[in-house]
Amino acid sequence: MYTSRGQLSGSKVFKDPVHRYIYVYDHLIWELINTKEFQRLRRIKQLGTSFLTFHGAEHTRFHHSLGVYEIARQLIDQFHQYPEWDDRNRELLLAAALLHDVGHGPFSHAFEHVFSVRHEVWTERIILGDTEVNTVLSEMGVGFPEEVAAIINKTHPNRLLVNMLSSQLDVDRMDYLLRDAHFAGVSYGKFDLERMLRVLRPDEDQVVVKQSGMHTIEDYIMRRYQMYWQVYLHPATRSSDLLLKAVLERAQELYESGYTFNMEPRHFLPIFNREDMTLAHYLKLDETVVYFY
Repeated sequence: MYTSRGQLSGSKVFKDPVHRYIYVYDHLIWELINTKEFQRLRRIKQLGTSFLTFHGAEHTRFHHSLGVYEIARQLIDQFHQYPEWDDRNRELLLAAALLHDVGHGPFSHAFEHVFSVRHEVWTERIILGDTEVNTVLSEMGVGFPEEVAAIINKTHPNRLLVNMLSSQLDVDRMDYLLRDAHFAGVSYGKFDLERMLRVLRPDEDQVVVKQSGMHTIEDYIMRRYQMYWQVYLHPATRSSDLLLKAVLERAQELYESGYTFNMEPRHFLPIFNREDMTLAHYLKLDETVVYFY
């Protein structure tokens, strides 16, 4: 049975450099933000080693996740007159938007490559496991955490919810393009978000675009293309990623050879052993731990 937690007596507001303000009206979202699993994202950078290339790119997955939530909230407001938007669908999408990256590890993609982990798997484990996130979601009723995980994993039967979070025109991409461009100090990824949201419409299982808004979407696609070549695939960033991978791989090799470390890398021992990695161990890993060891 679905049980809405209702709305806060007064909204909570985050001052944001990209969206100006991020508004939280729901008890559910406010409680999820305050879980230790979500707060951990403050210690994981959004762009990995890109800060070595673009020195301003120090923003975190915490910033990005709040931004994705805010765009999802605004898009739902655009769709509110359609019958698909009952309270349950609204809260499912807002929760999924907020939590979609909660399973990322330190230096996300380099870390995943070396240790053969996938952040999608850990996101699901955090949502469904013995966590504060699961406790908050479970208060919404039986099956609510499973539905949030299904939206993120793209297995939910409501394809509109899935496509709003993960498609070619999704709230995730909209935020990371604007946010990454802002903090990298480049103009490539900047597009007219307000106009873009105004020309989107729900159509059965997907988001479609009004014909009058095609130029806005074309601009968005070109901005995304330019961001990949100018920022995400920058040669200096790719080089630093390779160096980080080499360091992590060497640490793994030394551990397997029986090397005696001056200081035991205790937080890394479970992942060096692979089969010993539990959710509790994984949640202790962040970029501060990587720097320290």
